[in-house]
Amino acid sequence: MPSIEAAARDLQDVAALWSAGETRAHAVVRAACEALVAGLDSPALRFLAACTRGEAEYDVPGLLPAALDELGLTFHPRGSKAGQEAAVRSLAHQTLAGSLPPRELTLRAHQRFGHDLPLAERLAELDDEYAILEHGDRAAAQIDAEVMAEARRLARETAVPGTSPQEH
Repeated sequence: MPSIEAAARDLQDVAALWSAGETRAHAVVRAACEALVAGLDSPALRFLAACTRGEAEYDVPGLLPAALDELGLTFHPRGSKAGQEAAVRSLAHQTLAGSLPPRELTLRAHQRFGHDLPLAERLAELDDEYAILEHGDRAAAQIDAEVMAEARRLARETAVPGTSPQEH
């Protein structure tokens, strides 16, 4: 069972990804269930966790802000710059955890934010470098290493209330 701090970070990450359009509402409900199992609790979190897959698309927009607020976490409105930045950091967490390959991190950041979000600019540049691998003199492993370094940098800048940046 994940720690309460890890569950809070995971819920915050999924919420950020949802706000940026990177994941579906049922993933938020799943994260709410996992948070309850880990020991986080609040009335809105319970309502959120009780949503069916069919209800999620309709209920998450109303329940998620309250659940995060009750837990002392941050809600980022859909389409906000802060939400986009939080989503990039969430993707970086997934890469560091081994659940999102480095090349996929750059691809998703580049596709979602292009070169328009300064925080994700280096990831977009690295995605461009992956695209020209067969024409350049760099190996994929070299680019992977740079992506991992960028993911670590992004994770260090992250702070979930109640945790320290080193925990990420």
